[in-house]
Amino acid sequence: MFDAETTALLRAVLEDVCESVSCYETAARTHVASMILEAASKGETSVDGLKQVGRTALGQGPILRD
Repeated sequence: MFDAETTALLRAVLEDVCESVSCYETAARTHVASMILEAASKGETSVDGLKQVGRTALGQGPILRD
């Protein structure tokens, strides 16, 4: 697992990337979170890099909008 500082960073990146995604769109948020966690586990720790991974995932993820 990640230390508290890294966990806080990952959470902040997720919230920033998903700011326009409803909190009820759990599939999209889960997909983005999964991709961010995967990137972090492979060594990506820069905010910009993690945000890019999250944005890419958001564009590819299972988003169900009305």
